[in-house]
Amino acid sequence: MPHPDPALLRVFPRTADVTSEGHLTLGGCDAVELARQFGTPVYVFDDAELRETIRAYRNSFAARYAQSTVAYASKAYLGRWLAKIVADEGLGMDVVSGGELAVALAAGFPAERVIFHGNNKSPRELREALDVRVGRIVIDNFYELELLRQLTADLGHKQPVLVRVSPGIDPHTHVKTTTGTVDVKFGFTMEGGQAERAVAEALAVLNLDVLGIHCHLGSPIFELQPYKDATDVMIEFAARMKERHGLELREFNLGGGFAMQYLRDKPSPEPDEYAATVVDALHAALEKYKLPEPRLVVEPGRAIVGRACVALYTVGARKEIPRVRTYVSVDGGMGDNIRPAMYDSRYEALVANHAHDTPSELVSIAGKFCESGDILIRDIELPKLAAGDVIAVPASGGYCLAMASNYNMSLRPPIVLVRDGNARLVRRRETYEDLLRTEELE
Repeated sequence: MPHPDPALLRVFPRTADVTSEGHLTLGGCDAVELARQFGTPVYVFDDAELRETIRAYRNSFAARYAQSTVAYASKAYLGRWLAKIVADEGLGMDVVSGGELAVALAAGFPAERVIFHGNNKSPRELREALDVRVGRIVIDNFYELELLRQLTADLGHKQPVLVRVSPGIDPHTHVKTTTGTVDVKFGFTMEGGQAERAVAEALAVLNLDVLGIHCHLGSPIFELQPYKDATDVMIEFAARMKERHGLELREFNLGGGFAMQYLRDKPSPEPDEYAATVVDALHAALEKYKLPEPRLVVEPGRAIVGRACVALYTVGARKEIPRVRTYVSVDGGMGDNIRPAMYDSRYEALVANHAHDTPSELVSIAGKFCESGDILIRDIELPKLAAGDVIAVPASGGYCLAMASNYNMSLRPPIVLVRDGNARLVRRRETYEDLLRTEELE
């Protein structure tokens, strides 16, 4: 029998295979059986793929720059089970809310390895971070700087911080995920001297220990040049801040945004390529501006979890519009993956119970939600689909679950972790009782 396109399988976890019966397998587990056992939609994470990717990033940067730290950007997705894996593999963690911090701590993640981001951290969130002594707080604006001045007045120790600076670099990604240009809500701009004023004021706060600077360009970034440009801009800024205000650059955090492959014909750079680009640019900038080596921190998110997860759906209704389009509906959609509706994101798909079959029709995979824009995949060639078929959508680990909702009072899906033929439920499917639990009746 013909095997699926090898280029398509490269978007799936590296353990993915197809049985002689034409069933997709993930981590040694039959995807059709996983769909039967846990119901659909269900998100299947491959433990081996996840750990291999973590190690690829960690080792690629460590081999080129001894003082390097890889921190997982947990906004891509976070659960206690994942926080434990990230901790076990020696990574730091980037959180952007009190909720993400709470989940990390509940999993036993070391607070000293946490980097706390966010453009509008509340006083409560900052107090929580200070109470557990998070490793870094990234100062995003003057309001937050004033809050920290007040909250640390009687702290008794210095809180390590970084100042987030917008480098004014366009990473050529989606406008809604671009964060390093001038016209964004994040960080201090260099124009008008805002970033310089922020550094000077932070250095003057008694109980803040300003370790260095942070930037983040956006996501997903398929080009390497923006990282070179941003590194030069940021190190030049640090050199000026040393000369004018005495800033000692002990830590340089370049953020994340590293891309991952969603489509068979659009590969992303490998971890080694990102590491080589960033480290070479950093060495060149440090030599150019005559600064000693700081600690280098990078924060990949989707690049770590994206490929490790496959979403499984069951086919239901079918609508054929002659000479226009055929819609095939599945039992999930924008409630568990809003990225196609929000960002026009594109995905691949495989019929998990007919993986050997040759594509024979052009269809659009529609979700079940009451929105015309709830289309998971528009115009994809697949084998003839019928009710009960199982659709596997790869590269679903980043932002799908993190942005999931209860729209239409839907139930958020379960998560299963697979490895070596074993499947473990790490988050159950929500129930109707869960939907009602937070309501207060008179």
